[in-house]
Amino acid sequence: MLPVDPARFLEDLHALRRFGAAGVGKGVSRPGFSEADIAARDWLATRISEAGLRPHFDPVGSLFGLAEGRSLLMGSHSDSQPEGGWLDGALGVIAALEVARAAQEAGGPPVSVVSFEDEEGRFGVTTGSSVWAGNQTLEGADALHDPQGLSFAEARARFGARRQGFVDPTRFSGYVEMHIEQGPVLDTTGEKLGVVEAIVGIRDMHVTLTGQQNHAGTTPMHLRRDAFQALSAFNTALAERFANVVTPQTVWTIGHVALHPNAPSIVPGRARFSVQWRDGDAERLDRMETIIRDTLAEIATAHCMELGFGPMLGLDPVAMDAGLRSALEAAAEAEAPGRWRVMPSGALHDATNVARLMPVSMLFVPSIGGISHDFAEDTDEADLVTGLNTLARTVTALG
Repeated sequence: MLPVDPARFLEDLHALRRFGAAGVGKGVSRPGFSEADIAARDWLATRISEAGLRPHFDPVGSLFGLAEGRSLLMGSHSDSQPEGGWLDGALGVIAALEVARAAQEAGGPPVSVVSFEDEEGRFGVTTGSSVWAGNQTLEGADALHDPQGLSFAEARARFGARRQGFVDPTRFSGYVEMHIEQGPVLDTTGEKLGVVEAIVGIRDMHVTLTGQQNHAGTTPMHLRRDAFQALSAFNTALAERFANVVTPQTVWTIGHVALHPNAPSIVPGRARFSVQWRDGDAERLDRMETIIRDTLAEIATAHCMELGFGPMLGLDPVAMDAGLRSALEAAAEAEAPGRWRVMPSGALHDATNVARLMPVSMLFVPSIGGISHDFAEDTDEADLVTGLNTLARTVTALG
């Protein structure tokens, strides 16, 4: 097995946590393209260089640590949610760095590292890896805006002269990503590892309902064109219409709502909101889109609303590569005999995009209480090391 150093790995993981440290405990606020995010990537570029790899920022700010010649690519992302934890994404990047460093010290096999930019979707869905994989064009991504109105083009310009060209994906033989589960399964069962069989598909839509802004005290209820009431009616109707289409594993979320003018004494004239849905079946995702659009059209008519749509982003479900998955399973059994499982990923990851370019696989470690995307996110450090050792066994076996 590659001679990974767990203490060095944990030290680097905690060092990365200091960039954007926020909230309580081990909380982190390091959104893509923020000052904390760029500073963290600069620090990571230095650690990559010290490990004997060549740091390379691509045009969108994704950071690669390149080994010589053809290599296995490992990593994840180092940006976070606005109120996130210290491990989401960061774990996969630092574990990859430690494995790559150990491989350099052992004379091979060659391993490269990546921290993709904007996985958390400040501008869309896994934006950095999506552009690299060709799921969307750079020109199309540049036209995207965050909730505050900043364009992707303006955001990536913050990397300035650091940026170089896109890395040729043919230099990599495959991609392995370790991640916290972000769910309760492993923590509840007491198992130590999850080998991912497939990643669910996702659709993300932005909608605007426009009615009539008016006085909250003098406008009779039956004459109101209240955008929030229309949104509320849509939310209720959607659950009813999904009932015979979805499965217990299907999820959907209205996660971002902006009312205008957002004042206590004014009937809101406009509601802008996101609708996101996830499932392991691409056909079901399409059926859900039809239901969403039809329901919105009916609600808009009934409430005298104008209906508008922003760009819809999405990715189809992706199965993991059989060969890489088999290597992970053998390593999991060696590292945690009988205490691992094969499982799906309900969360989206950069591996979904990378699968367009090369074989991919993923490994999960437990999330305490199943909590993620929250300052309280955490994993026992012994479980982090178990994951690191499993990656080291996997790379050694792949040769």
